[in-house]
Amino acid sequence: MSEQPKGLKFTDQAKAIVLENLDNEHFGVSELAAAMHMSRSNLLRKCKKQTQLSASQFIRQIRLEEAMELLKETDLTVSEVSYRVGFGSTSYFIKCFREHYGHPPGEVNKPGFEPSVQIAENRTVGQRYKWSLVAAAILVLLGLGYILMPNSPTPIPSEKAIVEKSIAVLPFKNESSDSTNLYFVNGLMEASLGNLQKIEELRVISRTSVEKYRHSDKNIGEIASELNVNYIVEGSGQKIGDQVLLNIQLIDAATDTRVWGEQYTYGLVDVFALQNEVAKKIADAIEAKITPSELEQIDKKPTDNLVAYDYFLQAQEPFNRQTIEGLLEAIPFFEKAVGEDPQFALAYADLAIAYYYLDLYKKEKQYTETINNYADKALLHDSKLTESLIAKALYYEHIGEYRLAVPHLEKALEYNPNASGVVNMLSSLYANSLPDTGKYLEYALKGIQLDIASNDSIGKSYIYLHLSNALIQSGFTEEALTYIQKSSAYYPDNYYAPYLRAYILYARDKDIEQTLKLVKAELQKDSTRLDILQEVAKLHYFQKEFDSAYPYYKAFDDIRRTQGLYIYPQEDIKIGVTFEQMGFQEEADRLFTSYTEYCENDQSIYQPASMAVKYAHEGKLDQAIAELKKFSTKNHFQYWIILFMKLDPALQPLEVHPEYKAVMQKIEERFWENHDRLKKTLEEKGLL
Repeated sequence: MSEQPKGLKFTDQAKAIVLENLDNEHFGVSELAAAMHMSRSNLLRKCKKQTQLSASQFIRQIRLEEAMELLKETDLTVSEVSYRVGFGSTSYFIKCFREHYGHPPGEVNKPGFEPSVQIAENRTVGQRYKWSLVAAAILVLLGLGYILMPNSPTPIPSEKAIVEKSIAVLPFKNESSDSTNLYFVNGLMEASLGNLQKIEELRVISRTSVEKYRHSDKNIGEIASELNVNYIVEGSGQKIGDQVLLNIQLIDAATDTRVWGEQYTYGLVDVFALQNEVAKKIADAIEAKITPSELEQIDKKPTDNLVAYDYFLQAQEPFNRQTIEGLLEAIPFFEKAVGEDPQFALAYADLAIAYYYLDLYKKEKQYTETINNYADKALLHDSKLTESLIAKALYYEHIGEYRLAVPHLEKALEYNPNASGVVNMLSSLYANSLPDTGKYLEYALKGIQLDIASNDSIGKSYIYLHLSNALIQSGFTEEALTYIQKSSAYYPDNYYAPYLRAYILYARDKDIEQTLKLVKAELQKDSTRLDILQEVAKLHYFQKEFDSAYPYYKAFDDIRRTQGLYIYPQEDIKIGVTFEQMGFQEEADRLFTSYTEYCENDQSIYQPASMAVKYAHEGKLDQAIAELKKFSTKNHFQYWIILFMKLDPALQPLEVHPEYKAVMQKIEERFWENHDRLKKTLEEKGLL
């Protein structure tokens, strides 16, 4: 083992090694320890002592500092910079950058910009307790407990091996000296990828997974191995006046040989014919069958207006950032696009989607009619476009008509069987808005079959997180634990995996003190997380430690109110009971009123259970039992009901009722009957 260089400070040496591996997203604490010839624990101690940062924070800080320099000194986009400095996800890069510098990376080169590091203590209350928009917000745990483990473990679905016709379309290179042409070349790549994704026989890697290879020095074999594909598409292009020049080739990754390649020179007016030609030639080269309906979708022009299309392409980079700033930057380009072509369905759909995300989690919605108007226009001009159907589904989610969203998503899957995003939307709907743990698990399993090979390590981590959550909600405890461990292994910094793991361990061990300790550890990592804040409070509440629950619930309730957020309304009775126990009756009454409104508006299968809690707290025991009897007839409710119901102090007045034990036993038996039927059904469908 070689010695460390003499006279070189620990921090300087560590930084130099990180910089050497800057674009490697997998280079973390273990890799740094190995490169410095020291144990991981020694590295952690030394790093903490000399930098007051954890090793992972130290590495991230170096990445972010380099990102700032690249943003200031180059013309690279935010997305390009994020991959240059080793972030596998642009949205996660933007989140980290904003937390470190106090502003998003997109503002760096704007007039009047002054760099500064944002100190947590200087943030406003609202900034400190931000509400995460990450999809893993599905982990809303219903605090209602008994335990009965499944008798035998269910077989674990294996990851799909490399499929015969799997393709990654690498980012095209801009051959023009004019960097402003980059968005156009990116548009050629996006269109080629999109057309290939319409062919069911192919498995095509997502744009986000290939973006990190834009400036990579890795060879074709290495890239193909990392993406789990056996074909790579490379391209370069430029726009010169009214001409488009495109060089493209299809490479067999196993032999690193060209299977097909051509050089194209097309007039701008024929750009769509060029995009369609490329997809057909690639499919033909690897003998992928294109059905008539798929051919119809490939041959369809998004617009006949090239000015409109140009505006649409300019919107894509900020739109794909998935940030508020990016959406606000993209919307004017989409509006100019539909102004040029009032029949541009894809631009209308993206407008609806952009406004939906601007309004997401806002208690007071601003864009309801805007979303509906753009979604309807998208459907009017192309009712078979996946994005049109998604836009309308999101409108129905926006107004709370979740059942009306389902047929639009199911129709989108008919037209685009590879639309893993649609499968994930259906999975999330059945996890939250239309609670059905059976359908949730079925779609989560379908999603992993469609999408797992298409993702980088961060993508895999969140897919496994999603599946683990679906498994535990249906009572598959050991299987859920297996997948949450996979989630953490692929991405140790996954925000939500330790949180979910804490509850899966509770399902296995029934140790609430252990759960509380693990959840509090997550809150210490990031005190801005409202989800964890209310979970810590709830675990104290379940143990009737109201004085310990109160400060957490108080902070959660204050931020929720000041920010106008409509989140966790089902928890209001727990917060109210805690406030009542602490002597704050006026505040408690406000929360009891809010909870009553929630119960009255709830159309889910959980409504009778929620009403039972309300009546039990009010001392109306017969009415509470009647509601529990209604609930005992429901199917596919979450395992958390079985695990936590008996711990809820608001329900405990029912323990003296002569029918209480029998109805609780019936609820438990109903759950396991559903569990056994679901297991059999999924096995018959080949999903388990």
